[in-house]
Amino acid sequence: MDLTTLDYLRAFGLTAFAGLSTGIGGLVVFRKKPINQHVISGSLGLSAGVMIYIAFVEMLSGSFETLNEVYGKSGDLFTVLAFFGGILLSLLIDFIIPEERNPHEMHGVDEVSYDPHAQEQPEAASRSVIARHNGKRKKELARVGMISAAALIAHNLPEGLATFVGALKDPALGISIALAVAIHNIPEGIAVAVPLYAGTGDKKRAFLVALLSGLAEPIGALLGFLIFRPFLSDALMGIIFAAVAGIMVYISLDELLPSAEKQGEHHIVIAGLIIGMAVMAVSLLIL
Repeated sequence: MDLTTLDYLRAFGLTAFAGLSTGIGGLVVFRKKPINQHVISGSLGLSAGVMIYIAFVEMLSGSFETLNEVYGKSGDLFTVLAFFGGILLSLLIDFIIPEERNPHEMHGVDEVSYDPHAQEQPEAASRSVIARHNGKRKKELARVGMISAAALIAHNLPEGLATFVGALKDPALGISIALAVAIHNIPEGIAVAVPLYAGTGDKKRAFLVALLSGLAEPIGALLGFLIFRPFLSDALMGIIFAAVAGIMVYISLDELLPSAEKQGEHHIVIAGLIIGMAVMAVSLLIL
């Protein structure tokens, strides 16, 4: 493949944008009102729709085509193996990281719409995360936030590679993936910032840790670039694309849709899912 420095810089920039969107979630500590669960449900559904459509229609089909050109009939087998290899990698990460500390696990409305200032509003205490942690030491809450940040870093490495590779193949595709990843990174930023702020009372620290935890995505892109650049070819890109498609499907089915459904807004989730697919379909047709 003939790639220029500009191609790599553009791909890295999109990956950094997607990763650092965790900082948007971190801004929750500065809010005086909880986040509306309808917005959370619709956004997560839309992100899943974009990812699933891209994975099957664009990335996986492109991988079949590319690897068939290189390997003939064996290309189908390599594509399928790479696709499920990406899913297996995601499963492995989830297995390694404890569920209770995993920001990729399902979040309910009480968690993602949490008002960090509720401790100043006694009437809201019964509905807040702070109430559920009542009696626990602030040190433990801060530890939860830091562990969530570490878990998020582990999860974001393959997502960074997904965005980076997509942008290398097609800038328009890279933008779509970056937006989808950015949307679903926002609740993860909340999962990091909320317990850290509850435990330390430091808004700036909670926000910065949430923001910086997203740096794992551009780091993942950089590692992928360093590892794969000497071997970059159409065949390798086809294999990576199939694996990334598997990662994106797993993220959508295991994380985004269950998290969105747990908000109790099923029809909004489905509407977001369909809108995400439709927007992606129209944008690919236009571009």
